[in-house]
Amino acid sequence: MSEHFLKQPEWVWNVSGNEMPTYVHHWVRPLSEHNQPFDLILYGAPISRSSISVSGASLYPTEFRMMWKSFATYNLDENVDLNSFRVADAGDVMMHTTDILLSHQRIQRSTAFLAEHYPNTRTCMIGGDHSTTACAVRGIKEAFPEDTIGVLQLDTHLDVRDPNELGPANGTPIRQLIDGHHILGEHVINIGLHGYFNAKPLIDYANEHGIQMITLNQARGHGLIKTIKRALDELSGKADRIYVTVDMDVLDISVAPGVPASTPGGMSASELFNSLLEIGKHPCVKHIDFVCLDPSKDSHVSETVKVGVYAWLQFITGLILQSK
Repeated sequence: MSEHFLKQPEWVWNVSGNEMPTYVHHWVRPLSEHNQPFDLILYGAPISRSSISVSGASLYPTEFRMMWKSFATYNLDENVDLNSFRVADAGDVMMHTTDILLSHQRIQRSTAFLAEHYPNTRTCMIGGDHSTTACAVRGIKEAFPEDTIGVLQLDTHLDVRDPNELGPANGTPIRQLIDGHHILGEHVINIGLHGYFNAKPLIDYANEHGIQMITLNQARGHGLIKTIKRALDELSGKADRIYVTVDMDVLDISVAPGVPASTPGGMSASELFNSLLEIGKHPCVKHIDFVCLDPSKDSHVSETVKVGVYAWLQFITGLILQSK
C-alpha cells in the first residue's frame, strides 16, 4: 500500500545544526529527514468532531508539539538521556472538514501505511478523541492481518457504547473493534475504571465478551505497577502485539482540567507516569496512543498538556530501560 494522508504538522520547530540535542524540540526530527533506522514514529490524528461531548481534542497534537520546548531529554529520576533513542515525527493525518467517516478512513490508512513500511518500528498516535483508536487498530490489523492484537486500555470508561446508536463516536472504539472482529473481547484489559461512570448495560456487554475489567481500587489494592505488569504479561501470552490506549480521562479531575470527561477518583499524575514507565519496559508493546486531551479547556499554565507530554516521555524512558 502506498497511499497515506500524512502531512507536515501545523507546528514545526525550526531546528538546525548537528549538535547533541538537550531538549525535546531539538531531539524529535521530521520523518522525512531521517536517513537511518529509528525507534519510534509519532503521528497526530487531530479530530474531535466524533466526540459525544463538545471537545477541542483536535487541538492536542499541535499543543503537544509546542510544549516540547519545556522538557529536557534527560530523565533525572532514571538517569537516562533520551537523545540516543531515535524518534521521528510523521506529521498529522489530514482531516476532512465535515466528513467524519472519511477522516476515520484516513487515520486507518495512514496507520496501515506506517505499520507496513516500518514494520519493526513502534508507533505512537496523538489524538484526537478516542474514536481514533478504533481507526488505528484497524490500520494495524490491515498491515498485519495474521497477527492477534491485544489491547491494554487505561481509561475511566469502557468505551463499548453502541455505534449503531451514536455513530463511530469516542465512546464506541472498543465495541467497534470487537463487533468488527478485529480483536477479541478477551484480549482487552481495562485498568482505571471506577465510580459511577459506566452504565450497567455497558458492564453487561463487557462481561458477555470477556473484557477484563480491573477497577482502579483493585489495581491500587494489588499494587498498580504489579497490576500493569501482570496485564501486559497476560496479553503477551495471548497476542502477537500489544496496543496500549491511554485515555487521559483516566486522570483525576483535580489534575486534568484539560480533559472534558475526567472524573473524581481517577489516577494521580504520578500513578499515570509510573504506569507508562512500566508499559514502556514491556517488549510486546508495539503501538500506543494518547487521546482525549482538550487544550482549549486547560488551565492558563497548560498543566494537562504538560502532564500529557511527561507521560509520553515516561513511556519512551521505559523503552530505553527495556533494552538495558
